[in-house]
Amino acid sequence: MDLYEYQARDLFAAHGVPVLSGAVASDPDEARAVAAQLGGRAVIKAQVKTGGRGKAGGVKLANGPDDAGEKAEQILGMDIKGHTVGRVLVAEASEIAEEYYFSFLLDRANRTFLCIASAEGGVEIEEVARSNPEAVLKLPIDPLAGVDLDKGREIAARANYPEAAREAIAEVIVQLWEVFVAEDTTLVEVNPLVRDGQGRIIALDGKVTLDGNASFRHPEHAELADTASEDPLEAKAKANDLNYVKLDGQVGIIGNGAGLVMSTLDVVAYAGDRHSGVKPANFLDIGGGASAEVMAAGLDVILGDPDVRSVFVNVFGGITACDAVASGIVSALDMLGDGASKPLVVRLDGNNVAEGRRILTEADHPLVTLVETMDDAADKAAELAAAGV
Repeated sequence: MDLYEYQARDLFAAHGVPVLSGAVASDPDEARAVAAQLGGRAVIKAQVKTGGRGKAGGVKLANGPDDAGEKAEQILGMDIKGHTVGRVLVAEASEIAEEYYFSFLLDRANRTFLCIASAEGGVEIEEVARSNPEAVLKLPIDPLAGVDLDKGREIAARANYPEAAREAIAEVIVQLWEVFVAEDTTLVEVNPLVRDGQGRIIALDGKVTLDGNASFRHPEHAELADTASEDPLEAKAKANDLNYVKLDGQVGIIGNGAGLVMSTLDVVAYAGDRHSGVKPANFLDIGGGASAEVMAAGLDVILGDPDVRSVFVNVFGGITACDAVASGIVSALDMLGDGASKPLVVRLDGNNVAEGRRILTEADHPLVTLVETMDDAADKAAELAAAGV
């Protein structure tokens, strides 16, 4: 889960990372009140989960409470790369002497943690790496050794941060590592990390991505979810513990196992080229247990998508045998009743497949078409979607 800047700022503060005072506001009056509490001058920052806010006009300096209200009114409601601004962070203005970049992240490709640091901050780090790669330090971090003050000093030196600021930066690096580990994150990024006119090192902006796999250790993280802007279908799937991602196609996909579902997306996309260019409408992995309740929950989510014209159920029986899956499909359709109104193409293979196919054949549900192979099933689902049946 990606956090908004103000949420990242609060996590930073909780772990001792130096940040500036501020508060979030959802209307001009609130922004005006926060600016007054801060003493007048403030920075008004759009709260959206995307970069490029400054270039889009989503970050403005206000010279007093009334100006803060006016600037907030200008920013609220803006569209920034498809994200509508519903809140702004009203933060204390800072006298910036120098800007740096720093992050810890999970390096999936190399199966390790990685530190990325640069004395050039305030701009996109990708551009710095492209135009001046020697200015960017990429240093693997041993998860068992972690980052203590000595390691922080090593990072600060190797990143060529100004010598006068290295000790203070090293201390902040240790605090950011604490955030990274204690909050079970996959990304902690500060851009810019600044030295102000008094020589203080401050995290002026922050990005944090929380690892959803560790949510059981952090029940408090549930409060950070932005349910208001969450896709309702994805929210429904999450409530039923389904692994679902909404896409922009017309063929709903249900499978058991992420690898099988990914392959199903490919074959449906390929088949769609022959049928008016229809595409997969979603990724939905129901996992190993395809009970009637799980199948019904999955179908309920997919059939609730107005873009879906047909559904492809692609299951390989393993731990859960095909007869159990077939019984689950029949029971799910009964449970959904009139809520099931779009054609289903079902492909079963694997453990107890003959019995599973027999169950579906005998049920003879008017919405279900049983197809033996994955390619033929994908083609039939694409055909039905293209016909708008």
